[in-house]
This record gives sequence, C-alpha cells and structure tokens, in this order.
Amino acid sequence: MKNYLKLSFFLLIVLICSQILQAQDERPWFQGGPFQRPKVNQKAKLLPLISVEGNKFVNPEGETVLFRGLSISDPDKVERQGHWNKNHFEQVKSMGAMLVRIPVHPAAWRERTPAKYLELLDQAVEWCTDLGMYVIIDWHSIGNLGMELFQDPMYNTTKQETYEFWRTIASHFRGNNTVAFYEIFNEPTIYRGQLGTMTWPEWKKINENIINLMRAWDTETIPLVAGFDWAYDLTPLHIDPVNAAGIGYVSHPYSNKRSQPWEPKWEENFGFAADNYPVMVTEFGLQMRPGESMDNEDFYGNRIIKYCESKGISWMCWVFDPQWGPRLLQNWDENTYKLTEGGEFFKKALHGEFEFQKVKDE
Repeated sequence: MKNYLKLSFFLLIVLICSQILQAQDERPWFQGGPFQRPKVNQKAKLLPLISVEGNKFVNPEGETVLFRGLSISDPDKVERQGHWNKNHFEQVKSMGAMLVRIPVHPAAWRERTPAKYLELLDQAVEWCTDLGMYVIIDWHSIGNLGMELFQDPMYNTTKQETYEFWRTIASHFRGNNTVAFYEIFNEPTIYRGQLGTMTWPEWKKINENIINLMRAWDTETIPLVAGFDWAYDLTPLHIDPVNAAGIGYVSHPYSNKRSQPWEPKWEENFGFAADNYPVMVTEFGLQMRPGESMDNEDFYGNRIIKYCESKGISWMCWVFDPQWGPRLLQNWDENTYKLTEGGEFFKKALHGEFEFQKVKDE
C-alpha cells in the first residue's frame, strides 16, 4: 500500500510539472518575456581574449597571433551520426589546430531548433576551451542573401533569420573568450546572375547592419566579412571597405578559383587586403589528382600555405569529415580517425612542419 501511495504521489507530481510546462508553452504572445542573460560560464575567460590591432589578430600582450586551424562538419550532422563527443575534438587538437571553425547550416538550425542547437554549440565551446582551441561560429549559407536566393535548400535562409541567428549567438556567447570569431556568411555569390543580382554596397550594408546588431550584445568577438565569388574576391576593399573597426575579412582561395600562376592573382584578389586589415582564409582544401605529389614545391597546398604565411594570413582547411569534401578523414573510426592523403598533408602543415613555416615562426 505504501509503495502504491508513493507511486501515485510521484505520478501526481509529474502530471503537475507537465501541466506547468505546457502552460508556459501556451502562454499568450504578450507574456513571452524578454531575452535572458546567458548562464555564468566559469570557463569563459580561461583563454586569452583575441582582438584586432591594425592588420593583425593579437592577444592581450599585443603579440600577433597567426591562426592555423580546420573546419569540422555541421554539429547536427556529427551528432546524428553518433560522433559528437569530446574525443572528436581531441582528434582535432591532435591535428595541430589552434582554431576550430563550426559551420551552422540554416536548415539544421531550424530543424533542430535554436535552443537545442545551442546545446551542441555550448558543448563544442566547452570542449574547445578544455583543449585550448579557439572557435569560429560560421553561418554556413551559400548564395545571395540580398535577394534570398541560394545554391541548395540546405542553405536557404532569409535576412530576418540571419539577423535572428546572430542576435541569438551574440547574446548567448558574449563574454566567452573561446568564441573568438563570428563568420557572418559563409560564401556570398550571385553565380553569374543565376542567383540574382547584388552590388558590393548592398552586401556591405547588410554586413554593417549585422555587425551593429552583434555589437549591441557582444563588443569583443571579432566579426569576419566575406567577399563575393564564393567568398574569394576582396577587391572592393580598395575603394569601399566595410564601415566598422575591429573586424577581419575572409577569402576562400580554392585552387580552381584562378588558373596558374596563382600568386599574382591571389595578391590581386585578396592578399593585398592583408596590408591594411586582418585577413583569414577560413576555407580551402585539396582535391588530389592521380600521380600528384605533395612533395612538389609547385603543389597547390604548399603554395597557398606558403603564400598565406608570408602575408601573415591565418588559415583554416576544410573539412574534418569522411563524407563532405575535400575530406580530411577516410572514416569515422574513433580509435584511429584515419586521415586521407590530404589530411596527412594538413596535419603536418598545422603543426608547422614545413621549412618555410619554421623560418616564419622563428
């Protein structure tokens, strides 16, 4: 009898709690409540704050920080496939990464719901803090945000959703030094007019609006602005830079963006910007051709990294996943995380093992 009463009492409590939660979910619109401050994170200040000084990213002592890192795949994908755990980030750390780029696809953000997605991001940021790695949060869309036309349904978003995303992220991660960068929009492109039209002044204004919104919540995390042509071309900065201080610019110089010789075109299209602003290559990768040797000094991977390092441009390779390409992993084996040939190349580069990097570091 006593057990029966205990069970009945327990069930009554569960019922009352569920009704309270249901009542909260069904509150009328005028009882929605204001934004809540994030919970205090005891690890938020463990890593030194990164800021912008001139054309460099610097630590609190004013020392230049040249970031080398990699992109993981979307946390929603990794979690669904059963590999979302600290070991995943320990494997990233073993690659030599100082910085982890986390791509958030609009479709995944909506489907999982922002509240549930933030739980994944909180875990990632905590694991990265423990491992001494910084984080870029990247709104991973491709297309024309001005006309809201995109390359694939997974990238579909709106200006309002993009603003809401950054308001949510900036209010949630403000004061957390681990989250060093907000990459506003992955790859802007109009794809020869097939995704409509958008001028640089229009794109610039959208970015300025987002930066102002971010800074209403978070004045420390560094916004990163991408150029056109799938985040490759920064030439508009010659005459019309974004009207915001303390930001960085992004380029994605995949080998197919221009024909050889690459270096003069890299200098013309994005490298020149590093003379005046912090520039970060947040995405590039390797598509190995049959018979191609990474030991050849003319190999694209050697040349792009040498170029970036010589210009003081931080860089991030794509992508720590066995399915998305150019892939760094052969499989998801959590015991080995076996790397592709490209993955092995980037592991050496991330550890600064090439001679031109050693000279630079010294």
